[in-house]
Amino acid sequence: MSRSGKKEEETLIEMSGAADGDELNGPLYEINSNADSEIPSNSEGLSSTESTFLITSPQRKWRKHGLFLKSRLRIDKHHQSKDSIFFRDGVRRIDFVLSYHDEPCKEMERKAERRREFEMNLQKAGLEIEIEDKKDSENGKNYFVKIHAPWDVLSTYAEVLNIKVPIKENDLDQRKENPLNWFLLLFKLPHNVMNPEPDYFTAPFSKQRQELYLIHDKNTFFSPATRNRIVYYILSRCPYGIGEEKRKFGIKRLLNNGTYTSAFPLHDCQYWKKSQDEKCENERYTLYKQWARFGKFYKEQPLDLIRKYYGEKVGIYFAWLGFYTEMLFFAAIVGFICFLYGLVTMDDSINSQEICDKNIGGQIIMCPLCDQRCEFWRLNSTCEPSRYSHLFDNVATVFFAIFMGIWVTLFLEFWKRRQARLKYEWDLVDFEEEQQQLQLRPEYEAKCTQKKKNPVTQEIEMVLKRSPANLLGKLFLCWMSIVFWISLIIASMIAVIVYRLAVYAAFASVMENNHSLEPISGLLTPQLATSVTASCLNFIMIMILNFLYERVAVWITDMEIPRTHLEYENRLTMKMFLFQFVNYYSSCFYVAFFKGKFVGYPSNYTYMFNSWRNEECDPAGCLIELTTQLTIVMAGKQIWGNVQEAFVPYIWNWWRSRKARNSPENLYSRWEQDFDLQSFGQMGLFYEYLEMVIQFGFITLFVASFPLAPLLALLNNILEIRVDSWKLTTQFRRGFAAKAHSIGVWQEILNAMAVLSVVTNAFIVAFTSDMIPRLVYYYAYSDNEVYPMSGYINSSLSMFQVSDFNNRSMPLENEMNVTLCRYRDYRYPPDHEKKYLHTMQFWHILAAKMAFIIIMEHVVFVVKFFVAWLIPDIPSDVKARIKREKYLTQKILHEYELCKLRQKLGEKNQCAEVAKEVIATEGKVQLSAIM
Repeated sequence: MSRSGKKEEETLIEMSGAADGDELNGPLYEINSNADSEIPSNSEGLSSTESTFLITSPQRKWRKHGLFLKSRLRIDKHHQSKDSIFFRDGVRRIDFVLSYHDEPCKEMERKAERRREFEMNLQKAGLEIEIEDKKDSENGKNYFVKIHAPWDVLSTYAEVLNIKVPIKENDLDQRKENPLNWFLLLFKLPHNVMNPEPDYFTAPFSKQRQELYLIHDKNTFFSPATRNRIVYYILSRCPYGIGEEKRKFGIKRLLNNGTYTSAFPLHDCQYWKKSQDEKCENERYTLYKQWARFGKFYKEQPLDLIRKYYGEKVGIYFAWLGFYTEMLFFAAIVGFICFLYGLVTMDDSINSQEICDKNIGGQIIMCPLCDQRCEFWRLNSTCEPSRYSHLFDNVATVFFAIFMGIWVTLFLEFWKRRQARLKYEWDLVDFEEEQQQLQLRPEYEAKCTQKKKNPVTQEIEMVLKRSPANLLGKLFLCWMSIVFWISLIIASMIAVIVYRLAVYAAFASVMENNHSLEPISGLLTPQLATSVTASCLNFIMIMILNFLYERVAVWITDMEIPRTHLEYENRLTMKMFLFQFVNYYSSCFYVAFFKGKFVGYPSNYTYMFNSWRNEECDPAGCLIELTTQLTIVMAGKQIWGNVQEAFVPYIWNWWRSRKARNSPENLYSRWEQDFDLQSFGQMGLFYEYLEMVIQFGFITLFVASFPLAPLLALLNNILEIRVDSWKLTTQFRRGFAAKAHSIGVWQEILNAMAVLSVVTNAFIVAFTSDMIPRLVYYYAYSDNEVYPMSGYINSSLSMFQVSDFNNRSMPLENEMNVTLCRYRDYRYPPDHEKKYLHTMQFWHILAAKMAFIIIMEHVVFVVKFFVAWLIPDIPSDVKARIKREKYLTQKILHEYELCKLRQKLGEKNQCAEVAKEVIATEGKVQLSAIM
C-alpha cells in the first residue's frame, strides 16, 4: 500500500495548554477533535496522563491553546435509524457509550463539572463525541454520550498496547483431516461461523510501517472488540479532577461516585433479528442463532467468533468450559458403568443378604442409638439402606477412584495443549509481558505519590508509597478478616453437627414409637433422615455465607490496592476460593473422615461439649451418608446457580424495559436497549470460573463415594454452556474486551486439587468405605471356603452387656428384656479378660488401611507424573507455526528497512511490495530451514 512521504507532526498536548470550553448543554450536538501527539517507542514507563493524551492527526492541528472544534446539529429523531451503531452521519462507528441523568441533588453541579472536564479531556485524547439529549430518551431522564475512536487514535494506541495485526495469510498446511469427520458432521457448525476470518501471520502494529499490514479498509481493520478495548483503556486513564481533585481520573471512579450511571460498548444488533444496516456485522444475531440457543446443545462452540465479538478473555473461558465438558463425557461413562456394576450385583451382596435375613439380621439386637430415650432395635430394620449402600460401596469404587486420579491428569495436560494452540491462533504468545507492563489499575495509579527509577527502563515512574507500619496494619486486618470468616464457617459447620446430634435422638425416638411410619421405616432410617435434613440446612447456610463473604473479599482486596489487574484477580481468587473451599467441602470432610470414627463404646461414649453423643455410622457403613451429603450440596448448588444465572437477569431486564416495550421500535434506540440490560462487569467471569472449579472439586475430591457425580456435572455443564451464552448474548450488555492467554491462577488451583483428590479418595476408600475390612475378613478371618464373606456382619459387630451401661446411657425402657446387645466395632466381649479392648482384627484392619493408602497414592502419583511427562504442553505443529511467524516477521521487517535504506540512497523501489515478493518466492524452504 502507498504511504504519504510527509512525516506527521508529533505533539504532546499538555493539560495547561487547554482553554476552557463552553458549557456543553445543547439538546443534540457533535464534537470532533483531533490533535497531533508524540508516539512512545514502547509501552514501558507510560503514565496515565501521558497515555491519555496520545493523539495523532495528519490533516488538522490544534490551535495555540488547544481549542476544539464544535458543531451543533439538530436532527429529528423520527427520521433516523435508532437501531444503528453509528453516529448520525452513518459513517463513524459508536465504540462506547456513557450515560447519566441530572436529577436535582446536592452534587448536581459538581457532577456536571466533572463530566464537562472529563469529556473535554477525552476530546483532547482524540476521541469524537456525540450526545443524545434526555428529551430524546425513552424515559426522558437519561443523557447518552456516544464515543467514536478515529483511525489516528486507534493506530496510536494499537502501537502502545502492542496489538498484533495481519501481515500475511498463513501459508502452512492446515491440520490433517480427521477420518471421523463424517461422523462428527452432526456436531459441527457452518464454516463461516466457525472461521469468521482467514488465518493470518501477525505482527505488532506500528504507525511507521502501515504499508506492511493488510489494511483493506481503515474503518474495519480493527475489530469492534479491539476498538472498545482501546477506548476503555483511554476512559480508564482520562483525568477529570477539578479544584482539589487534580489527581483523580478514570471512568470507574466516575461510575462509583454517580457522575455517570453506566459505561458500555454497544451490541451490534438485536439478538433475534438482523440489523437493516448493511455495514453491521450482525455477529450478535449469529451467536444467538448458532450458539446461545438451547436447541444447539450438541453443537460445537464458535470460539473464534466469540473471541472476535467479546474478546480473548471471554473466549478462553468458553474454550475451557467446552473442553472440560468434553472430558467429563469419558469420566461420566466410566462412572455410570461402575454404578451399573453396583446395581447388577446389589442382590448378590452377602453382607446385605445377612442383614436382611430374619434368621441372621433379625436375631441380632443392636444397642440404642441415643441415650435413654432410644430403644434396642433389630439389625434387619436397616435392610434397604444396606442394599442401596452396595450401589456405591463395592469393588468398582476402588477402580473408579484410581481412574479419576489418572483422568484429572489427562484433563489438565490436554488442556495445556489446547490452551497453547489457542494462544497461538489468537495472537497471545507474547501477551504475558504485555499484561504485566500495561494493565496497571487506575486505582493503583491514583494512589501513587512517590517517584522511583525503574531499574530496567531507567525511567522515572510513579510508585505507591507504603510505610512498613501501614503495610503491616493492612495485611493484619486483611488476614484477620479472612481468618474470622473461615472461623465463622467452621462454627456454622459445628452448629450443623450439633443439629445432627440433637435431632438424631428425636428422629430415632419418633420413628421407633410412631406406627404410621412403618411403611417407610425400612427406607427412611433415623440416620438417613438426619443426614438429609442436615444436608439441606447446611446448603442454606452455605448460600447465606457465600452472599456475605463475596462482598467482604472484594472490600479486602480493594484495600490492598494491587498494582495490576492480574494481581487484583489473583488475590481475589485466592481469598474467594479459600473461603468457598472451606464453605462447600467442610461438611463432606466431616462425614467422610470424622463421623463414626470417634464414637467410643456403650459404657464409654464420646460426647461433643460433654452434651451430645457423637454420631454412629450405619451398620453398612458411612459411605451412603457421604453420597447423600455430596448429592444434595452439589445438585443444590447447580440448580440454584442455573436459576440465579438465567431467571434473575431475565426478570430484572423485563422489569426495567417494561415501559419501553410499549414504545414504537423506531424510538427505542440501540443504546437505550443496551442500557436496560444487566452489566456483566469485569468480575463476571470470575464467578463463572469459581462455580466450575467448585464443581471440579466435588467430582474429584469425593468421587469415590459417588460415581455418578461426573454424569451430573456433565449434564449441568451442557446446560451451563447454553445458559452462560444465552445470558451473555441476550441479557447482558456487551462487556469490555480484554485479553487473557490462559485461565490464570485457576490452573494452579486445579493442579492443587488434582493432587489433593488422590489423597482424599484413598482415605475415603480406606476409612469411609467398608472395602478394606471386607478384604481383611476375606483373606484372614473367613473359614467358609464356599462363601468366604459369610459371617462378615457378625464378625464386624461387638457384644456389650446391658448391665454395664452407665446411668447416662441406660435406656429407660427394655421391653425385649435384652441382656446383650451389639455395636459396630472390633472389641473383646464382656466375658473376656481384655473386656471391651480392641481385638487384633481391629489392628490388622488399621494396618491394611494405611498400607492401602500408601500403595494407592504412590501408584496413582507415579502414573500421573509419567503421563504429565509423556504429553508435551505445546503441540509440535504449533511450535512450527510460532517459529514460522517469528521468522516471517523478522524477514519482512528486514526487507522493509533495507528498502527504506535504498530509497534514501536514491533507489526508488516500492519497499513493501518487494518485501512481500521476496517472502512469497521462498515458499516452504524457509520452514524446513528453521526446523
